[in-house]
Amino acid sequence: MRIHMTSVMVDDQQKALDFYTDMLGFKKKRDVPLGEARWLTVTSPEGADDVELLLEPVEFAPAKTFQKALFDAGIPATAFEVIDIQTEFEQLMKRGVVFQTKPTQMGPVTVAVLDDTCGNLIQLVQKQD
Repeated sequence: MRIHMTSVMVDDQQKALDFYTDMLGFKKKRDVPLGEARWLTVTSPEGADDVELLLEPVEFAPAKTFQKALFDAGIPATAFEVIDIQTEFEQLMKRGVVFQTKPTQMGPVTVAVLDDTCGNLIQLVQKQD
């Protein structure tokens, strides 16, 4: 068993697509119209092409409450691994990405938390060797 797809709830799919592709460098994989929403996925150019992140519209009221509660508590919705967190942090800052926390060592990892502009905090993680 392996992860094929995971999702992050977003308050605006087009805004999310723009952020995840233009700012983070992900590539659009699928864009299927579903009425007012879309089946919209991105993949990492540094990861397996068959592992997709679904940019899922947050239409369900309890999901909106959950998303806001996570954000307000400073809890990331998901995490992405990076090889060199300081370089990634600096490059993303130059692109205009807003960080809630700069790279901080926490035991065996260094983490930084960014705002995806779509209602989520995203954690970047670098494992220490």
